[in-house]
Amino acid sequence: MTLRKTDTDADADAGWKTICVLDDIPVLGARVVASKHGDIAIFRTADDEVFAMHDKCPHKNGPLSQGIVHGRQVTCPLHGWKIQLDSGEAAAPDVGCTKPFAVKLVDGLVLLKA
Repeated sequence: MTLRKTDTDADADAGWKTICVLDDIPVLGARVVASKHGDIAIFRTADDEVFAMHDKCPHKNGPLSQGIVHGRQVTCPLHGWKIQLDSGEAAAPDVGCTKPFAVKLVDGLVLLKA
């Protein structure tokens, strides 16, 4: 992992933490970050959008970071539930939600607010 410390004071003061550079996350993949809230999965779409949520499917706590990213969803590797990356909501007909976290890209850096 390659990190460059270029956070602005405003980002740091606002609770944003630099996690990695975008290229450290595979396209249509994820990486996991340990936090005081538990493991957080950070996903990258084909369009280089980034999303973050608890690394637990709302169905049976499957590791979403090991799922398949497609569009703006991830499919849980255990039972095939589709989870919306922007909201953490399960796609119908399934019901449930995993907690999303704020994440953003700044000059190629992935910043997480958790």
